[in-house]
Amino acid sequence: MAFGRTIVIALIVSLAAGAPFASAQALSPFEADHWVTPPNVVDEHITAALAQHGLELANPCSDEVFIRRVYLDVIGTLPEPAEVQQFLEDGRLEKRSELIDRLLARDEFADYWALKWCDVLRVKSEFPINLWPNAVQAYHRWVRDAIANNKPYDQFARELLTSSGSNFRVPPANFYRAAAGHEPSALAAVVALTFMGSRVDTWPEKQRHNLEAFFSRLAFKSTGEWKEEIIYLDPAPRGPLDAVLPDGSSVRIEAGEDPRKVFADWLISAENPWFARAVVNRTWFWLMGRGIIHEPDDIRPDNPPSNPELLAVLERELLRAEFDLRAVYRLILRSRTYQQSSIARRDCPEAETLFAYYPVRRLDAEVLVDALCQVFGGPGESYTSAIPEPFTVIPKDQRTITLADGSITSPFLELFGRPPRDTGLMSERNNQPTRAQRLHLINSSHVQKKIENSPRLRKIVADNRKDRRKLISAIYMHLLSRSPTPEELDIAEEYFKTAGLLQRQAVDDLAWALINTKEFFYRH
Repeated sequence: MAFGRTIVIALIVSLAAGAPFASAQALSPFEADHWVTPPNVVDEHITAALAQHGLELANPCSDEVFIRRVYLDVIGTLPEPAEVQQFLEDGRLEKRSELIDRLLARDEFADYWALKWCDVLRVKSEFPINLWPNAVQAYHRWVRDAIANNKPYDQFARELLTSSGSNFRVPPANFYRAAAGHEPSALAAVVALTFMGSRVDTWPEKQRHNLEAFFSRLAFKSTGEWKEEIIYLDPAPRGPLDAVLPDGSSVRIEAGEDPRKVFADWLISAENPWFARAVVNRTWFWLMGRGIIHEPDDIRPDNPPSNPELLAVLERELLRAEFDLRAVYRLILRSRTYQQSSIARRDCPEAETLFAYYPVRRLDAEVLVDALCQVFGGPGESYTSAIPEPFTVIPKDQRTITLADGSITSPFLELFGRPPRDTGLMSERNNQPTRAQRLHLINSSHVQKKIENSPRLRKIVADNRKDRRKLISAIYMHLLSRSPTPEELDIAEEYFKTAGLLQRQAVDDLAWALINTKEFFYRH
C-alpha cells in the first residue's frame, strides 16, 4: 500500500462537508436549491428564535446527504449503494418521510437505540458496576425488546423503578443493581440522573434527603448462584413513611407499601415537570448533537433551555402520543431543522446554540468500526472480555452496535471514545477527534488489512473493470453514498493513470483516501 500517495490524494479529495462557513447558494452535492420538506411545528419555534438573532436556517441538505445522515442517526448503519440509488431515483415528495418510517421499523433501530440506552443504564459486567455476564445479557435483551416492541416510555420507566427479584431472572431489577452503591443516596442519584436529567449533587441537601427516602426500604441479598442478587422491599420497617416529593408535595406511605411505586406514580404523571422534559431533551441531543437544555443530563434552574417553546412542544407531543417515543423521533426527523445543511449561513456561537445548521459530529466508535466492516466486507472485529468466567465469546460476524456488555472492548473502541458505562453521564462518550485516531485511519495495519483483503472492493473492480470512470464513481457511491463531482472524478482518474500504478493499488489508495475524509468520518 502506497502510504505517501494515499496521504496526498486524501488531501486532494478531502471535503469540507459540515464546515461552518457562510453559504448563500446551494453547495452541490451537499445541498439542495429548494425545500421538498414542509415546515412543521419544530421549525416554527426554531425559525422564530433564529429570527430574533438575525439568523435563519441553513440551506436544505441534498438527498445524498439526507439518506446517509438519517441512516446513521436512526439505525447506526450506512446505506447500501442500491438503497441510495433507489432513493435518489424516487421523485416523490413524500420519499423522505416514508424512509424515516421504514428505518424506525428496522431491526437495526432497536439494536442502535438499545446501545444508547444501555450507556445511560450502565449495562456492564465489570468494575465498578459488576452486573456480571448473565445479568448483562438478560438486561440488554429486555431493553432491546422494549425498544423493538415500542413499549411506552412511561411503562418502560415504571418497570425499571419498581421491579424486584433476581437480577438474572427479572431483567429490569438490574436498574438498581447497576447503581454505584446500595445505599439510598446512590439509588436516588441514579433515578434523578436517568429519569429527570438531573444531578443530585446540585440539589439542596434537604431535597436530596427527601428523594432518598423513597429508596430507603430497598434491600439486596445474594443467592447460591454465582453473582446472582435479589432486589426486594425490606420487610423490617413496619411503620408508615412520611416523605416529600421533589416538587415539594408531601405523601404518607403506609406500612407494607412500596415507596418506589408512589414515587413512580408521581414521576410518570402528565403533570410532572421533569419526566417528559428530560427524555425529549435527551432524544433531541441524540438526533441533533446538542440538547435544548445542554448538557442533557444537567437540568437545573440555572441552566435554562435555549428554546423553551420548542422543548414544551416536544413534551406535548410525547404526552399526546401516550409516551410513544417514536412519535417524537418522527416529529424531529421530518422537520426542516433536522433536514437542513450542516453548512451554516453565518459563523457565530448563536447559530450552534439555536440550531441554525445540522451539527457535524464524529461517528460513534461502534458505528465507525461497523462502517469499516460494512464497506470493506471480510471478517469482523475481535473483542476481548476481562471476565474470567464465564468467558464471553463474540462471533466474528456480530455487529458492534449489538454488543450488550460495556466491559467487552477492543483497542479500536477505546481509541475512538466508547464510554466505559461507569456513571450513566452522556459526557462519558468522547466523540472528539484526536491525532491518534487520524493516524490509525491513515496508516494502521488494522485498516490496511481491511482494504487489501476487501471482497467488496474486489467485486466493484470486477464489475467495472472496463470503465475507469464508472469504477471511480462506484467507489464513491460505496463509501460516501454519492457520486463524485466532475472535479473529483477528474482528479481520481488522473491518479489512476499514474505511470506504473496498478489498478488494484489505485483502487485501494482511493478507498483509503476517502475513508480519511471528513465526509466519511463524520455525520454531516
